[in-house]
Amino acid sequence: MKVAIVLGTRPEIIKFSPIIREFERLGLDYFILHTGQHYSYNMDRVFFEQLELPEAKYNLDVGSGSHAVQTGKMLMGVERVLVSERPSIVLVEGDTNTVLAGALAAVKLGIRVGHVEAGLRSYDRQMPEEINRVLADHCSDLLFAPTEKARQILLGEGIAEEKIFVAGNTIVDAVYQNLEIAKRKVNVLDELDVEADGYFVVTVHRQENVDNEKRFRGIIEGLELVNKEFGLPVIYPIHPRARKQLKAFGIAVKGVMVVDPLDYLSFLVLESNARLVLTDSGGVQEETCILGVPCVTLRYNTERPETLEVGSNVLAGTEPDEIVKKVDFMLNRERVWPNPFGDGKAGQRIVEILREKIG
Repeated sequence: MKVAIVLGTRPEIIKFSPIIREFERLGLDYFILHTGQHYSYNMDRVFFEQLELPEAKYNLDVGSGSHAVQTGKMLMGVERVLVSERPSIVLVEGDTNTVLAGALAAVKLGIRVGHVEAGLRSYDRQMPEEINRVLADHCSDLLFAPTEKARQILLGEGIAEEKIFVAGNTIVDAVYQNLEIAKRKVNVLDELDVEADGYFVVTVHRQENVDNEKRFRGIIEGLELVNKEFGLPVIYPIHPRARKQLKAFGIAVKGVMVVDPLDYLSFLVLESNARLVLTDSGGVQEETCILGVPCVTLRYNTERPETLEVGSNVLAGTEPDEIVKKVDFMLNRERVWPNPFGDGKAGQRIVEILREKIG
């Protein structure tokens, strides 16, 4: 068995880290192909070093561009590598353009595809990620669903039962493993001069929020009201795209501590010690649920409904008053809920299934 791991964004590196560590532990034959979707591979080298992962064997450095341009460049680059390497299976994770390109390039070459985190649905086709995850699921041979709910979604779409495996979500493994590394390496609370449980954390980066002036203004106004209402610092490590859009829309930010993007380990420590997190990120909804930190999602839908069901998360949308209401609601909710995403052994389980099914 020879496995190609195709990734291109930092969330993908995080969620693949438990699988990569398991491959390393067992001495299996695999390689990493980094598309460079969000950043150049050179910028991500530090990320691999921080998480104590081996470097990628290939990097495409495709960079930004329209969906068509970016995906097209990836398709050509991934195909070239797969023709040369001829892996037994290509593994992709999540819902990015990298996932779509990796899955399409492989299936067109007759190479099997494994989709980690299969079966998630927001049912919002305006989200590019929704298109990517649906297409990836329907051209995959092995679908690693994180939960029983995700498995039922796949079955409902006509995907054969024998292709689907409920493995748990590798984010649980990643949070546990990477938090241990983070505690050894970072001291972000002192650097930002905040105390545990004495601040809010924000992440806002999704296209449908930061490219929409009305929504983005609503979110920023909501964050300012949260700071005024609850008297705690609101820390916003800002994504470069969001910073650019703030400037383009002429949005002035008051009462919110806007800081440069944090490395993953620093963010994990900051997130794990927060009083509450406000986000439009799917991965952060999962992480806060696992860490026992209340979450308010700045969207009108989520492909992580399990977080709503167990009570770790609530949808607020982008209206300022509603954001404040939902923060107040979550602050008064008891911080005790079951973790619906598995036992922290998803990486091991996925590798066991690969060995059984592929060889």
